[in-house]
Amino acid sequence: MAEGGASMGFAIVWMVVLFGVMYFLMIRPQKKEQKRLQAMLNSMEVGDSVVTTSGFYGVILDMTEEDVIVEFGNNKNCRIPMRKQAIAEVEKADQASA
Repeated sequence: MAEGGASMGFAIVWMVVLFGVMYFLMIRPQKKEQKRLQAMLNSMEVGDSVVTTSGFYGVILDMTEEDVIVEFGNNKNCRIPMRKQAIAEVEKADQASA
């Protein structure tokens, strides 16, 4: 009977170890990436160059709490409102000119 209790204890320890490995390999990096993305979206300003999740390059013209208006191309006529979550990368205006 002692062997059964020992194997049960080993199984519980093994499950805890597996959960810990899953946390550090899957959940933790995902949360870290979400924090990085949120910080990037919070730091956006008018005039910053952006790349959308669709791969379009543009410049932010105006912002609200949830949306941005982005100008695409050189003709100055293509202005599209979109959600902030559609922005994949941001390059600050002062970095773009340097």
